[in-house]
Amino acid sequence: MVLGLVLFRTFQPCYLVYHPSHLFFLVARLENVDLLPLGANNVLVKMLAAPINPSDINMIQGTYAILPDLPAVGGNEGVAQVVEVGSQVKSLKTGDWVIPKDAGLGTWRTEAVLAENDVISLPNDIPLLSAATLGVNPCTALRMLSDFEDLKPGDSVIQNAANSGVGQAVIQIAAARGINSINVVRDRPEFTQLSDRLKAIGATHVIKEEALRRPEIKELFKICPKPKLALNGVGGKSATELLRHLQLGGSMVTYGGMAKQPVTVPVSALIFKDVKVRGFWVTQWKKDHSKDERAFRVMLDELCNLIKQGKLTAPACTEVGLQDYSKALDAAMQPFTSAKQILIM
Repeated sequence: MVLGLVLFRTFQPCYLVYHPSHLFFLVARLENVDLLPLGANNVLVKMLAAPINPSDINMIQGTYAILPDLPAVGGNEGVAQVVEVGSQVKSLKTGDWVIPKDAGLGTWRTEAVLAENDVISLPNDIPLLSAATLGVNPCTALRMLSDFEDLKPGDSVIQNAANSGVGQAVIQIAAARGINSINVVRDRPEFTQLSDRLKAIGATHVIKEEALRRPEIKELFKICPKPKLALNGVGGKSATELLRHLQLGGSMVTYGGMAKQPVTVPVSALIFKDVKVRGFWVTQWKKDHSKDERAFRVMLDELCNLIKQGKLTAPACTEVGLQDYSKALDAAMQPFTSAKQILIM
């Protein structure tokens, strides 16, 4: 029996997220799903683990750039093991670990028949949770650190949402490259514990959002260079404050908008500091490089090498059985969430 966490419309409350159109509810329910026949260019995979990412929640809410035709199995990321291969499959073999090349495969299920070209292999000697969470957040972090500014050892990057999955990956990849990271988080009762945890994985500085607007931020820049790069996953005032502290000609890259507020750019930052305001979406990067698998492979190899060296670990995770999906979805939508929910199949 193949189980999948299926998303569909209903006009009656169930386990649901209210759709912003106010016309219907989107429901997630565990159901039996059909398994397609194994074709010559297909692989049968057993899903091992799949995270619940903010983008998954946005997709359920109908606010994401990719919306599946309903009903559809949820989940855009995860790791699976190849159980059987079609007669024409060349790049994969039984026992290989694979992850989706792109979003929309529906990873919240126990098994699936997928096209060989829709997945890419990973070494199966890295931790399961690292593999399950590799395809989105670490890829986003690596690309943003690589593609917008020429960062050298000793340079600085500043980011908000520093305790997010992307934020934790940024911290670790930056540390591995000798880059200082200034990490901004919202104030909370357990700030000290969070700061210690982020510093333990390589954060150079951890500060509260309020500190960006206070004079003491100048003291920090006496011991740490002003950042060439700012990474914005929040939007609103938080993004504006990041911009204010960029070097002349620096870049702010927006990859998320958790505050659901627009990014406001001060005219002075554009005129007098010539800052660059950019956006990044890893799904678009994958689409742009879909005909060049080598680019994706090189990126995954770099990340896997960091994992094997102990320089890149998975974010804090809570493992939840697929049968308990409702608890995982509830937890994933809570504010100040520090642990990523991982569905274990």
